Amino acid sequence: MYNKLVRIEVMRNLGKEVDDFISSYLTPVEKIWQPTDFLPDPSAESFKHDVEELQTYAQEMGYDLFVTLIGDCITEEALPSYESWIMGIDGVEQENRSGWSQWVRSWTAEENRHGDLLNKYLYLCGRVNMREVEITTQYLIQDGFDIGTSMDPYRNFVYTSFQETATNISHRRVGSLAKQTGNTKLSRMCGVIAADEARHAKAYKQFVTRIFELDPSEMMLAFEDMMRKKIVMPAHLMRESGQKAGELWGHFSDAAQRAMVYTGQDYINILSDLLADWKIEHISGLTEKAEKAQEYLMKLPARLQRITDRIATPDLEYQFKWVKS
Repeated sequence: MYNKLVRIEVMRNLGKEVDDFISSYLTPVEKIWQPTDFLPDPSAESFKHDVEELQTYAQEMGYDLFVTLIGDCITEEALPSYESWIMGIDGVEQENRSGWSQWVRSWTAEENRHGDLLNKYLYLCGRVNMREVEITTQYLIQDGFDIGTSMDPYRNFVYTSFQETATNISHRRVGSLAKQTGNTKLSRMCGVIAADEARHAKAYKQFVTRIFELDPSEMMLAFEDMMRKKIVMPAHLMRESGQKAGELWGHFSDAAQRAMVYTGQDYINILSDLLADWKIEHISGLTEKAEKAQEYLMKLPARLQRITDRIATPDLEYQFKWVKS
């Protein structure tokens, strides 16, 4: 159990810097891209041709890659769950129009464009059973998620640092693989989303860096706790119609690994990068318990590597209801 009052005080101190965080890591609404910038224009004479081109390239995408794109869209579309969760963590005062609540709203506003863009792409591409996708999305928001952070900002910022980086990797890889088949328009869509996620990851990593300066031992213990639990993806309760919560996640994860979009090796690489970014090895002045946590964290990548090297990705494709047969 953590000291809630200390957390709130640390968050209050960092809250004075939120305006700087917003200006450094988010983009003004009038300047940032919008989904319409990348989608066929219904009012243009070329609309029919543009849609046909979009559909042709979508049909040529490999099954696992296409499924991963759909799952990434659904994950982005479950944004209401993520906003409500972060808005409830200790130190975020929802009724305020400034400080941390403004960060959460501004971050959410940027993230909201991602699902909007991908959803419209999938709707136009002609290869997707959109009703099944919509059912999965509604279930995912309804079922919520349990990421093991409770309302602790320290644990939540470890999670978002990790997760935003993972999302960046996933969107960037889908874009790169799409580009290899000539699908440059989808590649650009995934690329701009990935760029947003990279900025957001930098922000959350900076929050953790600042907390390490203010409360190093407790931040170290929070980091250790999250890595002992393992970082679960926000869509881990994903399901299709007729399924129980979480029943679909393993199949989606296998597809993403077969497509080489997000793998067990990526998990290890993200952890290693966080250890380096936060200079975990060099943090001093820790309590005895925090020093043990520090030692555990530094040894963890090698331990996970030994495990990952022994795991084979299942090669049996699952037939998702999302994809038209």
